[in-house]
Amino acid sequence: MAQCVQSVQEFVQDSFVPMVAVLCSEEAERVTRKNNLNFAELLRPFCKLTSEGHIRDPNNQVQVVKNLRICINNVVTSPNTASAALSPSQRRLLNEVVLACQPQEGAVTNAITAGDYDLNFSDHSLKASLPWYSVWRETLLEVSTSEHCTATTPWFETYRENFLQSMPASDHEFLNHYLACLLVVSSTEAVPVEQFLKLSQEQHRIQHSGEYTNPKWFIPNTLKYYVLLHDMSEGDEQRAETVYEDMKQRYGPQGCYLLKMNSRTLSTEEDEQIPDPWSQYLHRNNLHNQEILDDLTVNSAPVENSVGAAEVDYPHSTEKDGVSNSLESHPLQLDTVSSPGSLHTLSALNTAVKKGARDPECVAGGAGSHGACLTLNDHDHIRQFIQEFTSRGLLPHIEKNIRQLNDQLVSRKGLSRSLFTATKKWFGGGKAPEKSISEPKSTFGLLYPPEAPELQIRKMADLCFLVQHYELAYNCYHTAKKDFLSDQAMLYAAGALEMAAVSAFLQAGAPRPYPSHYMDTAIQTYRDVCKNMVLAERSALLSAEILKSQGKYSEAATLLIKMTSEDSDLRSALLLEQAAHCFINMRNPMVRKFAFHMILAGHRFSKAGQRKHALRCYSQAMQVYKERGWSLAEDHINFTIGRQSFTLRQPDNAVIAFKQILTNDSRQTATQQGAFLREYLYVYKSVIGGNELSLPQLPLPCIHSSATRVYFGHERRLAEGEKQAATHVSLDQEYDQDLAAMWCRLEEQIVASDNRGIVPANFQPSQCCLNSQTDNLRHPLAVVEEPVIVEVTFRNPLKVPLALSNLSLLWRFTADGSAPSQVETTEESEADFITNEETLDIEMTQKDDIVTTETILDFHMGPEETKMARLRLLPHRTGQLNIVGVVYNLAEASPGEIAPSTDGQHTMDLMVVRGKQDLKIQGPRLNLTKEDKMLVRHGPDRRLDPIITASMPLMEVFFLQFPTALLCGEIRKAYVEFCNVSSVPLCGLRVASTHPDFFTFGSQATTPLTPLSPTSAENCSAYKTLAMTPQPGSVASEMLVSAEDFSQLSSVMEIPIGGKALQPGESIQLPLWLRGPDQEGVHEINFLFYYQSTEKGNKISHRVLRHTVFICASRSLSVQASASRSSVPPHHSVDAKGSGGTLVFIDVENINTSESGVREFHIVQVSSSSQHWRLHKCINPARDTDCKLTSRKRAKLCFRATRCKPQQATSDTIERYTFADLNLGNERIISSSTPCGDFFFRCRPRNPEPKLVTSSRTSSSCKIQSPEDRATDLTNMVKKCNELDLNIIVIWKAFVVEDNKQLILEGQLHVALQTIGKEATSLTPKEEAQEMVLLKFKSELPLPVALGSVELSQLIKTNLHYPETYTHPFVQDSLCLVPVTLTLSNCSMALVDVFIDLRHKSNSQESLEVHNSFTWVGQTQYKMQLKPQEVLCLTLRACFLQAGVYNINTPRVFAKPAKQVALSETSQQTASPALIIINNA
Repeated sequence: MAQCVQSVQEFVQDSFVPMVAVLCSEEAERVTRKNNLNFAELLRPFCKLTSEGHIRDPNNQVQVVKNLRICINNVVTSPNTASAALSPSQRRLLNEVVLACQPQEGAVTNAITAGDYDLNFSDHSLKASLPWYSVWRETLLEVSTSEHCTATTPWFETYRENFLQSMPASDHEFLNHYLACLLVVSSTEAVPVEQFLKLSQEQHRIQHSGEYTNPKWFIPNTLKYYVLLHDMSEGDEQRAETVYEDMKQRYGPQGCYLLKMNSRTLSTEEDEQIPDPWSQYLHRNNLHNQEILDDLTVNSAPVENSVGAAEVDYPHSTEKDGVSNSLESHPLQLDTVSSPGSLHTLSALNTAVKKGARDPECVAGGAGSHGACLTLNDHDHIRQFIQEFTSRGLLPHIEKNIRQLNDQLVSRKGLSRSLFTATKKWFGGGKAPEKSISEPKSTFGLLYPPEAPELQIRKMADLCFLVQHYELAYNCYHTAKKDFLSDQAMLYAAGALEMAAVSAFLQAGAPRPYPSHYMDTAIQTYRDVCKNMVLAERSALLSAEILKSQGKYSEAATLLIKMTSEDSDLRSALLLEQAAHCFINMRNPMVRKFAFHMILAGHRFSKAGQRKHALRCYSQAMQVYKERGWSLAEDHINFTIGRQSFTLRQPDNAVIAFKQILTNDSRQTATQQGAFLREYLYVYKSVIGGNELSLPQLPLPCIHSSATRVYFGHERRLAEGEKQAATHVSLDQEYDQDLAAMWCRLEEQIVASDNRGIVPANFQPSQCCLNSQTDNLRHPLAVVEEPVIVEVTFRNPLKVPLALSNLSLLWRFTADGSAPSQVETTEESEADFITNEETLDIEMTQKDDIVTTETILDFHMGPEETKMARLRLLPHRTGQLNIVGVVYNLAEASPGEIAPSTDGQHTMDLMVVRGKQDLKIQGPRLNLTKEDKMLVRHGPDRRLDPIITASMPLMEVFFLQFPTALLCGEIRKAYVEFCNVSSVPLCGLRVASTHPDFFTFGSQATTPLTPLSPTSAENCSAYKTLAMTPQPGSVASEMLVSAEDFSQLSSVMEIPIGGKALQPGESIQLPLWLRGPDQEGVHEINFLFYYQSTEKGNKISHRVLRHTVFICASRSLSVQASASRSSVPPHHSVDAKGSGGTLVFIDVENINTSESGVREFHIVQVSSSSQHWRLHKCINPARDTDCKLTSRKRAKLCFRATRCKPQQATSDTIERYTFADLNLGNERIISSSTPCGDFFFRCRPRNPEPKLVTSSRTSSSCKIQSPEDRATDLTNMVKKCNELDLNIIVIWKAFVVEDNKQLILEGQLHVALQTIGKEATSLTPKEEAQEMVLLKFKSELPLPVALGSVELSQLIKTNLHYPETYTHPFVQDSLCLVPVTLTLSNCSMALVDVFIDLRHKSNSQESLEVHNSFTWVGQTQYKMQLKPQEVLCLTLRACFLQAGVYNINTPRVFAKPAKQVALSETSQQTASPALIIINNA
């Protein structure tokens, strides 16, 4: 509970003070009116005694009366009886005093920490600390333990004071009955004594005539005190003294007083400043006087809770028959769409609460200062008068009456069991005769006559209480309540219980604890039995303050909550607020209960018309619920705060509150969210809508700033007829980090190729589309007259649709200093930048000359929808462009629902507000330095801050007849068109690709002349062909070409455009040959086109254009080739050198599936390309030259390969390749021209072998070789021995039936024969998973290369030349000698030592049988040395003993490289069996 400025004892004492009436003559009233005051108001600031008073109790003990305060009021007669409720005028005045007392604006904020909560209270009267908070405060600030600190509530104290003063007089108690009456007469009267007599008679008539029930008098013999008022500025002081002496004689010196005042005139007012002690009292109007005036105009029937209906502009707080409709508007029930309390209705009734409030000056009786004619001495005279009256008149009068009552009661004390029953018998009293016997005992309608002994004991108790004799008062109250209970006089009993509890608390030294159960019983009796909420409220206020002083905050809160009811919203609001403070002041603060009851209090304040207090309560409760996950409670509080702030003319707070509702993830229903949105739009429309200079920030829809994407350039054109545009980059594509890295690598390759193979240090990859994953640390570069497209992601968090209109970007532009300013406006001269943010309708044409802003007229968003908007800007000048936000009109998108008002449709038409949202993108978190890792720092994100550069060329690429599906190895001719759509010429056109073997533009030296029109070449072959009929035994056609003719060997190739530059508006169409990938499946093939401007020095050095195609490759043919040495004798060889030949076997299989529609394949030509070998002739035994393959068919082809001519194969600087064509059809395809030769060079494997050769040559030139070098030389020598390096090109045609038409497809497959005896295939082997390799932590020396016997067994090639049939007459000569020639060929490029052994050393039985029939005669062992590539012939003789078939291939040949001492001779491979037939003649 909020702390009071007074102590509890002071508060309770001042709640019950002696009442004194005042009757003034007209002349005396005139004298006091000079000070703008009546006599009672004149005395009010001095009614508290500054000195102690004394009385003697019935036991003649002196009782000290401290800090006694008396209450002096004018006598106001009223015919009305006491009511159980406050009158409308009293309620209105209480409402006004609470309304007038508000917390100071900008006051010191008191922060209270309760658990996890920090609560702030705006308070200007802070003292110390809460009890649970005081230990910490005392330790740090060393304040005394008696001080307490919390948030004070002065409005509650003001209400309480005025409420206690406005308590109507009641018959069951005498505390607020008048004890005395001051009769005031002016000294200027002709006969003052007669005036005193008239006033005395008037007082007697009022008290005893029975005409008036109000005011009520304490005892029949009321003290009359005669006051002679002397005006020092008018009257004769001597005469006043004379009259005063006469008064002393008549009334006694203790019964009269001469009060001198008005010692100065109004003319001397400016000479000195006299303090004004009356102002703080005058706002507390004399309620008894006001009742008479107000009740003349206000109906006596019960009215609204706190104020009249006309004074409150809250429609939903109207009541019927005095009962609140709070059941229809629960404090936690949110207003729905149909609620009559919407802001549309509120605005029509928006009148200030202070409409019916009174001006305090007027209430006081007129404007002007108070006490203007009084000096400080006059103040002292008044203060002395009060002292004299109290000490010499009032206190002795009270003491006398206490003695009289006590004597009467004590004289009968022994006659009965109690003092109370004794007095009843002595007075002859009992129950009142008007009490019916048939009435129930619990009735509260029992009335005692004034002379009833029960009331006499109560009267004595009240007198003792007023003069602070609390012990005697407690005894009397305690005694009286027993008899009241026995009589079932519940109202009297409740009053006795209440005062007994208060008396027990106020007793000095606290002889007994505070009987809180007394007070609880009294409150319950007042409220439930007597139906008197005024008395119940008074008891609750007293008890709660007492309980709080004892630290019993929980009991105090419970008591206050019980006192809330529907008959008074103001009372309920104040008590709920105090209960909330009790919860926060506990030793273990109950913060959530505090917040909940503050919300209840705010609701009741709102119903009572106290909007400022309602707003304050909700704001304090919001501190607890904020960001705690209580979303529904937050919505209710924010909604109420927004409404109250709006009606209190606080638009900024209202906007903030409504924004919180709409931006948080609300769990409200769609209907409720729609109501929130309409209220929010109405606030903006009515408060901020007219201010067009600075647009407000709108909370809806939410913008995902980090998801903003920016695209620079024109959006790509779609396909035009048969033209297919390059895909490039678009906002429809998803960003892929791997793809971006791939494009960056391609761009690096092109830039390096244009920069002598070096990537510049300042190279930055081109980024057309920026998002959250791209590198946005630098300002992006845009080109003038090319659009900048910003994709903004909007999210509608509500369950209701939104309608956005006139959506556009806000930008700020800073022109280059060197740029010519064609549009020089006043804004440019005043500021460095130009913006479209300040005004949206003025000077838009001028702004369009700088940057054209595109506007989206309508942009609808569904419930909880996330939607992207693409907004465009077109810059016309170079400079710095900053995109700062978006601007749009916001409205609710449900036109079917209209506002609950008569002009609802018109209202909805106006519910459109224009505002903006900023686009602020937070950059990536920095993590480079130690400070970055310790702190949270973010780098810049400049994707919205492009630099507009000068004009650059812009190229568009179109593809014609570009296929989507190809057979593996299929050759297809397409066309590509390059268009310069800018105003600047372009040059340096290049292209890079991830699959450089997929396409070729052809080589200029070998490209045949082809028509540029695609239609004229539809049925033409992609190859260059010559008509030639194949002849049996014909040899291949050869052509020697240079590899430099096919210069595009890297992944980057220059595009041959006519001339060096492509002028603006020009286009060029080039042929493009495609070859299907060798591996089946879907292939993603990426092209990156690169071009530059002819003007150098631009900020953008080059531009790129991306294109991605997907090719589906189907299986066609499988080619397997192998080579073996020919066994033809040297002299039969075509080669003049006798080096012999090599047989090449080619297996071709149709592995195509029938799904592709291929009917059959024809192998039309086999070509070879090599620097050292060539296909010589086809030796296929099949007579059918045209090889046809249907599905799953296989064909075998055999060719003889020979070495190229030495003069053709050797060259110092230029690599020359020999192309040999063997056509199997009627036409020969020139394989050395485009496209066959291009694809051969682009598809051939790149071997790192030349490096090895270079290193071996270098090492062989050294004089001293290490073992490793020698091993390397030996390895190269052996590999050279078996190396073939023959590339086979198989060209085929396929006949396809498609749409009842037969199409002819062409293609070529490549097989690279590297080694003799090792099979090669055209199919790309599938990559297998690599086996796990053990990690090596220690470097090891490489092991020497160990050559196997297989490699060394192929150094020497052997051939036997002999007659296949030999006839010999064995009868004549038993020995048959046959000459045999053994040819030895050195296959290596080094000296070779050869050893030949003709002796039989085989142990097998079969060989013995065969070999026993013949033997070699003559020299049986030979040892010789063969030079590189040397051929040596040896003549041998075989001796046969009988006829038969013999295998004479038995010589064993051993060889080893010369100068290799460590190696032993290795047996060489022999040819196939050499069979000879010996016939007998």
